[in-house]
Amino acid sequence: MRLQKIPKAKKKIGSTLKGIGPTYQDKIARQGLRVGDIIAEDFKAKYQKLRDAHKTILDFYKFDYSNLEALEKEFFEAIDHLRTFNFVDSEYFINQLIAEKKTILAEGAQGSLLDIDFGSYPFVTSSNTMAAGACTGLGIAPAHVGEVLGIFKAYCTRVGGGPFPTELNNDQGETLRRQGNEFGSTTGRPRRCGWIDLPALKYAIMLNGVTQLLMMKVDVLNAFEEIKVCTHYKLKDGSIVDTLPFDIVETDITPIYKTFRGWNKSISDYSNSENLPLELNEYIQYIESELGVPVTLISLGPDRKQTILRNIITA
Repeated sequence: MRLQKIPKAKKKIGSTLKGIGPTYQDKIARQGLRVGDIIAEDFKAKYQKLRDAHKTILDFYKFDYSNLEALEKEFFEAIDHLRTFNFVDSEYFINQLIAEKKTILAEGAQGSLLDIDFGSYPFVTSSNTMAAGACTGLGIAPAHVGEVLGIFKAYCTRVGGGPFPTELNNDQGETLRRQGNEFGSTTGRPRRCGWIDLPALKYAIMLNGVTQLLMMKVDVLNAFEEIKVCTHYKLKDGSIVDTLPFDIVETDITPIYKTFRGWNKSISDYSNSENLPLELNEYIQYIESELGVPVTLISLGPDRKQTILRNIITA
């Protein structure tokens, strides 16, 4: 249900409008339906109770849900399909694999600054997007987490509202968007683009315990003669910091940049880090030295073959 978003129209946070927020509201209110509920004998009664609660709210906002019956038909067909799958208690399943010394790869969703607790609130999602979310999401203890791979772009992007100190509202930003095909995967909206932000990256590395960095979409910077890196923020009171302010949404921030020479040519055919352009190596090495974490992989294009491994670390 999307009705909770109606009163917030003037302060839109850039939602995907898929109902994620209201679903989490149901979870926190202890009235949500879980996947395991669909095999319970009283599932339909549980569903109807929750549906009626939402209809009360919809009625208050005079929201038209006359198509609900048709949507319910489609919903229950999907439920029937889900019931054909083999259900497991995933926390036991995952921990058994860990006990058997199997390798588990967990992929996080969304960026660190969209985390409900530590992101740029209120311009965040409804879940924990940090590495710790793997523990709460899978039901594993923190002691089982080994390497934490921090995946980041060679520049910055953001979809929807929220703070973006290094955003480029100019031709450079448009070039990044066009070269990187930066459009929202769910909404199709153009992503906001800007230079890489080291204070934000340091923050993400600290909270996630990142041990290796993987730099994506390096080739998008091919077109630039100069490339900038945000190293610090200048605040309204004149102070210079390299940390994120508590209320980054309301704080007046001016990014402080260090400028690098661009390589200004295609790098899609390069196969190892030794023969990369000097300018690109300088860019990567500076980021490594500032962040204190090795960049062990760089992506030079959309094909998996356009990937270079460097300074490999094994657990």
